[in-house]
Amino acid sequence: MRECLRSKMIEVCTKKISQKGDNVGVSFYAFFANKNDNPQLLMEAATWWIETHQLDHFEKAHKIITMVKQGL
Repeated sequence: MRECLRSKMIEVCTKKISQKGDNVGVSFYAFFANKNDNPQLLMEAATWWIETHQLDHFEKAHKIITMVKQGL
């Protein structure tokens, strides 16, 4: 996964936790704007989320941060 995507995932998850609390869930769509302005990066995130790790649509933000930091 590209470093820019890793950074974005950590940034968004951290922000969601600070706004909504420790139990907040996110989907991979949370890392992108409402318009599809970077389809390759979106597919990279979707592949990591769905194919590689078989995550549910919503996962706890803390779990995603941990996975990204561990390089999974």
